[in-house]
Amino acid sequence: MAASMCDVFSFCVGVAGPARVAVEVRFVSSAKGKGLFATQLIRKGETIFVERPLVAAQFLWNALYRYRACDHCLRALEKAEENAQRLTGNPGQVLPHPELCTARQDLHQSCPHCQVTYCSAECRLAAAEQYHQILCPGPSQDDPAHPLNKLQEAWRSVHYPPETASIMLMARMVATVKQAKDKDRWIRLFSQFCNKTANEEEEIVHKLLGDKFKGQLELLRRLFTEALYEEALSQWFTPDGFRSLFALVGTNGQGIGTSSLSQWVHACDALELKPQDREQLDAFIDQLYKDIEAATGEFLNCEGSGLFVLQSCCNHSCVPNAETSFPENNFLLHVTALEDIKPGEEICISYLDCCQRERSRHSRHKILRENYLFVCSCPKCLAEADEPNMTSEEEEEEEEEEGEPEDAELGDEMTDV
Repeated sequence: MAASMCDVFSFCVGVAGPARVAVEVRFVSSAKGKGLFATQLIRKGETIFVERPLVAAQFLWNALYRYRACDHCLRALEKAEENAQRLTGNPGQVLPHPELCTARQDLHQSCPHCQVTYCSAECRLAAAEQYHQILCPGPSQDDPAHPLNKLQEAWRSVHYPPETASIMLMARMVATVKQAKDKDRWIRLFSQFCNKTANEEEEIVHKLLGDKFKGQLELLRRLFTEALYEEALSQWFTPDGFRSLFALVGTNGQGIGTSSLSQWVHACDALELKPQDREQLDAFIDQLYKDIEAATGEFLNCEGSGLFVLQSCCNHSCVPNAETSFPENNFLLHVTALEDIKPGEEICISYLDCCQRERSRHSRHKILRENYLFVCSCPKCLAEADEPNMTSEEEEEEEEEEGEPEDAELGDEMTDV
C-alpha cells in the first residue's frame, strides 16, 4: 500500500520547511513511473522545496579516509582551515578571513557509548530516536569481529572509490523500522521508491559490485542478516528481497556532498572588496585548489547518499528546469528552478553533471542506460535523434586524427556543493 502524500510531506519537508509546497506527484507512464509537477507558477531562481531524507549515510571509504562528517546530517565537521590543510597535505596552510568559517566545533557532541560524532545535540538525539540505538556498537566500535564491522569491511572490499552507494544506508533503513513504534508507516514510506524487474535489479547490482556480484551479494546478504535481521522486514533478507533492496538504493540514492572549505569559498565570493584585494583573494583560492588537486585529486567533499521521497519523483532531462544542491552544508536538499516553471509543467532535474550533458546524445544515453536503465526522450535528445550513434570518445578520436585541437580545460567546479 502506498504512503499518502500527508506521510510524504510530514517526513520530507516537515522539519526542513519547504520554501513553498508548489508541487504534486502524478503518475506519468509505465515507462517513466511517477513525476513531480508544479501546481502554481514557479519563478526562475526560486527554491521549489527543501527536503530532508528519510535516511542518509556517509560513504564508508570517505569516512575511513578522515573526511569528518556528522554521523546523522553529514555536515562537515572540520574547520575550513583544517579542511584545506588535510586536502593539500600541508599542515601549515593558512586561510585568510578565518571569520568566514561556518564550522561550530563548540556544538559537536559524541555518542556516549560508541563515540561517533555529531554536529549538534539535535542531531545526536535525532539519530538516537530514529536508528542509532540499534546500530550503536558501544565499546565494540573498533572490534573487527562485531557483526556491523564485518559487514562494513566486506562492503569496502567489494565497492571501492569512487563510491556511489553505502551498505549503511540499507542498515539505517532496517534500524529505522526496528526502532519505530509504527513500523508499517516506515515500510510504506520506503515502498514509495521506484521498483525494478528482476532483470533490471540484476543489472544494477552488477553495475555496483562488478563481475563477481552474485558471490559478493550473497556474502553481503549473509552478513547483513547476521547483523540486522528483523521479522517485520523478513522479505528484505531473502536473496530476491535483498537484491531488490540493493537496487532500490542503487537507483534512488541521491549523492550528498558537504565541505567546510567550500562554504568558506562561497563566503569569500560574497565579500565586498577593493579590486586589488579581490584579485589577490581569487588568485589565492585558485592556487589553493590547484594544490588540492595535486595532492587529493577529485575527492574534495564529505560524501554520502540519502533517500529523498520527493526528489526521487523528479524525472531526468538533459535540459533540466530545476537543480538540486546542499547549500546548508548538511543533508537538507534544496530543489531550485533554473527557469520559469508553469502550473502543470513537470519538474525535471538532470542525473548527469554539466560536463556529461554536453556530450553527444549517444554518450548521454550510454551513461543513463548503464546507471539508471532507461533511454532519455527529453527535448534535447529528440532534437538530436538524427545524429550518428557515436560516443563522445569516438568523436574526440576522429577529431584528433583530423588534427583538430583538443577541448579547452574545463571550468573549475570543485566548490559546488
